[in-house]
Amino acid sequence: MSAATILSKPMRWAAGGWAFFIAENFILSENRTYLIENFGDDAYHYAYGTLSTAAMSSVFYGYFRKVKDAPPLLFKGPVPLGAKVASFVCLSLGLGMASQIPPKIQIPVEFVTSNSADENITIATSAAAEAVVGPAPPTEGGGGWKVRCPFDFTDNKDTNSPVHGLERISRHPGLWSFGLLGLGSSFLVPSLPQRVWLAMPSMVALIGGAHTDSRFRRGMGGELSEEYDKVTSNVPLLAMLSGAQGNVIDVLNDFSSEIKPLNAAVAVGTAGLWVMSKGR
Repeated sequence: MSAATILSKPMRWAAGGWAFFIAENFILSENRTYLIENFGDDAYHYAYGTLSTAAMSSVFYGYFRKVKDAPPLLFKGPVPLGAKVASFVCLSLGLGMASQIPPKIQIPVEFVTSNSADENITIATSAAAEAVVGPAPPTEGGGGWKVRCPFDFTDNKDTNSPVHGLERISRHPGLWSFGLLGLGSSFLVPSLPQRVWLAMPSMVALIGGAHTDSRFRRGMGGELSEEYDKVTSNVPLLAMLSGAQGNVIDVLNDFSSEIKPLNAAVAVGTAGLWVMSKGR
């Protein structure tokens, strides 16, 4: 790739707006205490909001006016198989992380055996479910099909464990969900500037997450305990697969029991459909 291509106007617009956004967030948050002490809390937040708005305005202006479909093109015709696979992996992980935010999806009916009917009905009709569909009807003549709420609002988080669910993947699941959605989408477009633009949110997650961790370790704006720091990571899956949380197989088993599986399945299916629709 030539220097002229890297420094072309579409490429500068593709990376420049995001770089401005990263830089102003980094500088203002790093100097937060100094700025508030010298200029006041209101002035700090006005400046923060103004600069962030300006940065994002330049990001979207650049995309729609300078970047979208701009040359050079990396391929012509169908999306290469490798790009489809990379896109599917990133989108599945990004959507999978986002899918864990809503309540747990569950099949709205279940079959209860006669021996465990009373016990299973009690479990299936949690307080939150009762508020939606009402209490379960009394059991007559043993088991059978029972209707339950399609959403499970109960929180099964294990408070005895230092990490749980999405925390095992990353300390910043929201940032990385956003970043991976952009990165996954970038593999499906032929335009190099457009691909760079779509991939930049992953840099926001990487740099922004690392800087947040650095500030919290110093007690600036939050806390990051040594125990939690050791068993989690900013980069997705790094702590899980490096053994920081224990035996990898055991960790994966624990993780599978902590997530909302049907939510994740819907996310992976959506990622697959998106790649098939855009990757032809």
